[in-house]
Amino acid sequence: MPLTHVLTVPPDGRGKRLDKFLAAALAARGFSRTRVRKLLDLGGVLVDRRQRPAKYSLRGGESVDIALPEQVSSALRAADIPLEVLFEDKDLLVINKPAGLVTHPGAGHQDDTLANALLHHCGPGLEAMLGSKRPGIVHRLDKDTSGCMVAAKTEAAFRALQAMIAAREVKRIYLALVWGDLPEDSGTIDAPLGRGADRRRMDVRPGSGKAAVTHFRVLRRFSAACELECRLETGRTHQIRAHLKSIGHAVVGDPGYGQTPRHLAESLSLPLSAALRRQALHAFKLEFRHPISGRPIRARAPEPADYRAARRLLKAQA
Repeated sequence: MPLTHVLTVPPDGRGKRLDKFLAAALAARGFSRTRVRKLLDLGGVLVDRRQRPAKYSLRGGESVDIALPEQVSSALRAADIPLEVLFEDKDLLVINKPAGLVTHPGAGHQDDTLANALLHHCGPGLEAMLGSKRPGIVHRLDKDTSGCMVAAKTEAAFRALQAMIAAREVKRIYLALVWGDLPEDSGTIDAPLGRGADRRRMDVRPGSGKAAVTHFRVLRRFSAACELECRLETGRTHQIRAHLKSIGHAVVGDPGYGQTPRHLAESLSLPLSAALRRQALHAFKLEFRHPISGRPIRARAPEPADYRAARRLLKAQA
């Protein structure tokens, strides 16, 4: 359970931004301003029992309730979890992450994540060089999204890959099965995303969300669904899932953002749920220049069996 910490804003706190005040107040607990912003985004801070934005200007005298996350051990343990390696050299590796594998440790997952697997695969030098919680991980996939991920094995590669992703120099291509028939063959969804009333989901939030851009094109059309190729320009949490939901074409099998259309529920719901126990989203291709050698890297992860089975069911639907 989270530990609730209560602060009273002193008189000299008047006029300070809430996030800056909290960063200073929680510095002894190892909270950076980035971690404070995340805590605010997740609804873990109340000012006089009300949620306030990071830029909220304090008056002095307020009571601030902070739900501090449960402390977990910082020692990452190696775990012999098989990895399908698509490319590897001394600086980095690209893996085909299976659906169901969590990227890094968190609540409920300490020893069964990709981070644990990477530490076992690469050895203790990875932990010493890149930190103990997320060694080498420069981007993530949702637990139930499969496909290509790149991880660094050296500090130089780690920093360079981070910069390349921030500069949008890493090409990330996904395959998605979505409900409905899109009216156009290709398009772009340019809509900022942020957390809404349900803190587990991302919603389109004009004016307050973070910039998010997804390009898509239709690969196949079925009677009840389409298969899309999606290219990320940005990499927000749940970006493809939230963007496609926002235009009325949720990802097939997505438990958080979509459901089987009512008129198809009887004929498709049971066979689909038997074939696919997650969202039909797969990180198909990853293309970038090697951060050290400069050579082009083009990795491709074949569609997994459950994704192919769902596609066959949709194709067969009259």
